[in-house]
Amino acid sequence: MIQRILILGSTGSIGTQALEVMAAHPDLFELIGIAAHGSQPQLIIDQARHWGLSAHQVAVADPQAASTVSAALGAEVISGDDAAEQLVRRSAELPSSPDTVLNALVGSMGLAATLAVLDTGARLALANKESLVAGGRLVTSKAREGQLIPVDSEHSAMAQCLRAGRTNEVKRFVLTASGGPFRGWSRERMWPVTPTQAAAHPTWSMGQMNTLNSATLVNKGLELIEATLLFDIDPDIIDVTVHPQSVIHSMVTFHDGATIAQASPPSMKMPIAHALLWPNRVPEAQPALDFFDSHTWTFEPVDNDAFPAVELARSVARHGGVMPAIYNAANEEAAAAFLNNQIKFPEIVDIVSEVCAELTHSTLGAKGNVEAAIPDLQEVLSAEAQARAQAQQRITQR
Repeated sequence: MIQRILILGSTGSIGTQALEVMAAHPDLFELIGIAAHGSQPQLIIDQARHWGLSAHQVAVADPQAASTVSAALGAEVISGDDAAEQLVRRSAELPSSPDTVLNALVGSMGLAATLAVLDTGARLALANKESLVAGGRLVTSKAREGQLIPVDSEHSAMAQCLRAGRTNEVKRFVLTASGGPFRGWSRERMWPVTPTQAAAHPTWSMGQMNTLNSATLVNKGLELIEATLLFDIDPDIIDVTVHPQSVIHSMVTFHDGATIAQASPPSMKMPIAHALLWPNRVPEAQPALDFFDSHTWTFEPVDNDAFPAVELARSVARHGGVMPAIYNAANEEAAAAFLNNQIKFPEIVDIVSEVCAELTHSTLGAKGNVEAAIPDLQEVLSAEAQARAQAQQRITQR
């Protein structure tokens, strides 16, 4: 049966690759709507025309871009900061409602859309890790069994590996990291790093924020937090290992000593395709590994002195509540400051650490309780706002 797909973040790296997967398999997928922030209005127009979408099937957050797209499509598109959320809720009311919504929006702004998808009952293919990290148990408590499907290559790999045994047979999860462009560098060596250098990822082609987060290993910290939520596991049973070839995407070790690994060339096509058709596989989603060629796969520990983001994330995951939202919000502010040449590269995680420490030991107020096991949306938003304010204060001080 053809799967009806709604894509949030259609102009980004994940969104455009998802459309390529769907275009190659018109017998499996039907596109019923797209949403984007609006930085590339012509691409939104081209996507809508190519897929035969009408204006009511398109959402654009930026008002000026929305006006441009509306004029091209001959009718008003959905617009405003909550455009993606509006599209999700309106689409759910139609006879041809989506079977799966791919959330590939950038940053914690994707949280409202994530919650909206879960409310509708559609399956959520989640590439927007920040919304799960920020929302935490608020998100997972809303998700029905089998409703939340990971798109990140690492979590997709874990989910695939888990098919090899029962949950109570799992001993450890192993999260792999490429190490980013500064693998092997000391903290001192990274002080002069520029945004251009941080954007040069050795194995993956990603958007600006994901690439920077990979360089600081914050991305791996976010993924560690995400894994604890997706699979309901203790952060202390997740190992992180640096694997520069990015071929093994994650592993699961079972209590009998077996370790199951998922391996494929570094491409997002397969995990995207797998999430869109979960639990089934899409034929020829991407090329497989060629074992007629020689391969060398290496693994090494994370240098936690140079890259403290992973262990900081583990501590944040132990705290739970709104602490992951604080970690993510502080990082978004610090990362933006680095890209604007306001702070140095190592100061990104320094600021995140300082903000987490400050807000862990402070009173966030009635709507920002650090210890709340399942925070409500207002508590998450309040904690994020305070984290951003604290981060900005530290950025100014530097």
